[in-house]
Amino acid sequence: MVKKLASEGGLASLAGKHFENVDGSGDAFSGSHGIMTSITAEYNSMGKLVVDVNQERPDFDDPSAMEVAMDSRKRWSAFLDEATGYSAKQRGDKAKEFAKKASKAKSGISQARKFMEIATNVSDETKAEAESMIEEIEAALAAGDNTKAAGRAEKLGKLLG
Repeated sequence: MVKKLASEGGLASLAGKHFENVDGSGDAFSGSHGIMTSITAEYNSMGKLVVDVNQERPDFDDPSAMEVAMDSRKRWSAFLDEATGYSAKQRGDKAKEFAKKASKAKSGISQARKFMEIATNVSDETKAEAESMIEEIEAALAAGDNTKAAGRAEKLGKLLG
């Protein structure tokens, strides 16, 4: 998706199609539109879209304010569809999968530490290897690479299992 957008002017160009006030070029921009008082977005080093949006609450009793809010929401959804290549449901599924992998990795660390604490037949060499793997998992989690973290946690479980 990043390469396709880059050939079409980048993320900032795409944002310009959906929002009124856009500053930036290439794969990063900041802007605003309607009830969204601040929008920033960029692709990170892993090619994932990272966004930050601040919005104000509309006056629910004012029909024109509600129109602006609905238009803002429609534009935001259309932007995300194009920027990610996924529908709202697919993005939700991906987010759940991403969180599940992080949870699996954290659980793997917790289980390994507990096992090493109570097990009497684990060699110092195996414990050192496990601690090294735990550091790798924590680094992957900190970097947002939940897929790598979950994979390493699985290997950690096999090492101690």
